[in-house]
Amino acid sequence: MTTTDLDQAASALDAADPLARFRDLFVGSESSLVYFDGNSLGRPPRASVERLARFATEQWGGRLIRGWDESWMQLPFVIGDEIGRTAIGAAAGQTVIGDSTTVLIYKLVRAAFDAQRAADPARVEIVVDRDNFPTDRYLVDGIARECGGRVRWIDVDLSAGVTASGLSAVVGPETAVVVLSHVAYRSGHLADAETLTRIAQDAGALVVWDLCHSAGSVPVHSDAWGFDLAVGCTYKYLNGGPGSPAFAYVAERHQERLAQPIQGWMGAADVFAMGPTYRPADGMRRWLSGTPPIVGMLAMQDTLAMIADAGLPAVRAKSIDLTEFAVRTSDELLAPLGVTVASPRDPEQRGGHVTLSHPAMRAVTARLWEQDVIPDYRDPDGLRIGLSPLSTSFAETLAGMRAVRDAVVALG
Repeated sequence: MTTTDLDQAASALDAADPLARFRDLFVGSESSLVYFDGNSLGRPPRASVERLARFATEQWGGRLIRGWDESWMQLPFVIGDEIGRTAIGAAAGQTVIGDSTTVLIYKLVRAAFDAQRAADPARVEIVVDRDNFPTDRYLVDGIARECGGRVRWIDVDLSAGVTASGLSAVVGPETAVVVLSHVAYRSGHLADAETLTRIAQDAGALVVWDLCHSAGSVPVHSDAWGFDLAVGCTYKYLNGGPGSPAFAYVAERHQERLAQPIQGWMGAADVFAMGPTYRPADGMRRWLSGTPPIVGMLAMQDTLAMIADAGLPAVRAKSIDLTEFAVRTSDELLAPLGVTVASPRDPEQRGGHVTLSHPAMRAVTARLWEQDVIPDYRDPDGLRIGLSPLSTSFAETLAGMRAVRDAVVALG
């Protein structure tokens, strides 16, 4: 494919893109900067800039402490339900905005392990793959040591992810909890979440899904797929801003059975009783601990509204088109330079990002940042291209891929 062919392809794809109208709704979309890191931190919606300013002057500045009684106390549940409806296929009353991703994963894995161990002392293992996100692995290791359990590791192909056969080989009567990522952070591999959930549950385990790299980009059907528990961040495809709080999903059937391990006043049955003992609230309120981070919940509401408007199937369709275009462009421009695609080539097995592998990619990434082309780097030798369907165009993708080519030529 010639340079002209690539330009014509990008132009045609942008012209036919039913989601093209959303791009102008993001800060920075008018600039020449190429943003390939939406799977780490999404661009801010323009509406969120206005929302944050209004909040500071009208709600925080105008209503002051009255804001808690008027709306803020319910915001973790209102937005949680919207995430459930819009992004993860969950009925109301099962999703809440809470702490950081790390804290929520700890809460859910620890609660699941404690319940499983109490019901059957033989269940002492937490299963996780060796290529899961570091936080997930570190937490599993810490919880196992803390609770007298042990970790059962799944070995995986770094360019792929956990398979049905790989999970089936390690779960059994000693498995308490399985921790899995829906989209692998390194390769972008999209797990067969429904099948893997069934395999783990058939072995008597509870499953905690990490949805950080899929929520808002890949359709998730938490209820239909029979999820037990899930956690996802909101600063990637939900554009909640740096460090915006994560969400937790707890299937209704587990909410009364599981004991929240970080008992705080916001999770108590009567928040303002200030009683001498802790009694957990009913439903998802019990999964809160401290005061909810209200400011951190504001921006994500605008992206959730866009996803609801566009429809998640359309978001996923564009995500596939973007990553397919990136792979095709890599084959044309980068493969002759020794760059390989370290992500699944089948779009049905790939999430919203593509990883390109070459020994020079660490230096390439640093060079690109200086040129206002922003991917990120992951060992070994992987340059990740995160393409956010609502804010990324095909022309931007092509411009970035050409910059990658030029940097590889200069440094490779």
